[in-house]
Amino acid sequence: MTDGNGVSDARARGVAMMNQVYGWEMPADIPGDFFAVTADHLFADIWTRPGLSLRDRRLLLLGAITAQGQGDVAKIQINAALHNEELTEEQVEEAAIFLCHYVGWPLGTGLNNALIAVKADRRKAARTAAKAAEASQADSAETTAG
Repeated sequence: MTDGNGVSDARARGVAMMNQVYGWEMPADIPGDFFAVTADHLFADIWTRPGLSLRDRRLLLLGAITAQGQGDVAKIQINAALHNEELTEEQVEEAAIFLCHYVGWPLGTGLNNALIAVKADRRKAARTAAKAAEASQADSAETTAG
């Protein structure tokens, strides 16, 4: 079945779950088979199965990508987990310490390094947003005073 825009039910469910998992809006009309399988199967069927919470799935995914040394993917997942408040920075660090003992120190350290990079990026973004807010308030005050 499709909606009025020609988007299948599976695609709509999959994109909605992708938006929930990652915390940003994904378009539903990305062409190609890779996106179709990702949205229509992985996110519409697998991420929505009962039995595990999104947090549970995120922890499993962090373990799997850590074991594979996928630091760039870990950064995406850590950022999404922090954004969605599924995990705290301290919990991700504990996961890295735990995983060091099962996947090896270098791979577990990779997860910790990804966390360090994400924390730095998030703090930088927060500082930039705070400066922008201050500048906006100063502009408003000047406009009101003038």
